[in-house]
Amino acid sequence: MRFIRGQLAWMLAAVLALSLLGSFSYELFFVLSLIGLLIVTELTAPFAVTPDWRRRLRWLIGLGLVGFAVVVVRRILEILPPEVLPW
Repeated sequence: MRFIRGQLAWMLAAVLALSLLGSFSYELFFVLSLIGLLIVTELTAPFAVTPDWRRRLRWLIGLGLVGFAVVVVRRILEILPPEVLPW
């Protein structure tokens, strides 16, 4: 339950911070939520025994990192001038 409460608190804080700054976007929220997932995962990791649900969490983290790579590539393609792109 600590993990779920920590992740929900992080995501709520991210929404509030982005809203207060006037820069809310789904991409930024996704990236901040992924950062929160990684931090909460490390802070709540048990020392001796790893429960089964934490092993399955690796798949979620992997999917999140793939999504992060997609966001980064999209942002880079937006920044590059059109004459640099081969298509």
